[in-house]
Amino acid sequence: QVQLVESGGGLVQAGGSLTLSCAASRSIFSINAMGWYRQAPGKQRELVATITTGGSISYAGSVKGRFTISRDNAKNALYLQMNSLKPEDTAVYYCTAGVGLLLWESWGQGTQVTVSS
Repeated sequence: QVQLVESGGGLVQAGGSLTLSCAASRSIFSINAMGWYRQAPGKQRELVATITTGGSISYAGSVKGRFTISRDNAKNALYLQMNSLKPEDTAVYYCTAGVGLLLWESWGQGTQVTVSS
């Protein structure tokens, strides 16, 4: 399994931007799918965005048009660019990797994103 470490979270005002990073402990070239989830207080963890080695990308409806997922195989990193942030985006964001979409094998420890109104 690959070890994942998220960074880039923080406090931002509504309308602002943040970029989350996920550093992998080894090459991600062969990792078929990677993604971002989030979990707000008192709520279930929800899928935010996914990306495959083939370049297929998907987003949750609530973030489509505002968030951009990308991966850099050369840097063994996954990113989540978040624009036009809303208070409802406040959550702990987790990076994940697996053999396929929804077949997740590894999780990071999470990074807190707080959006103030």
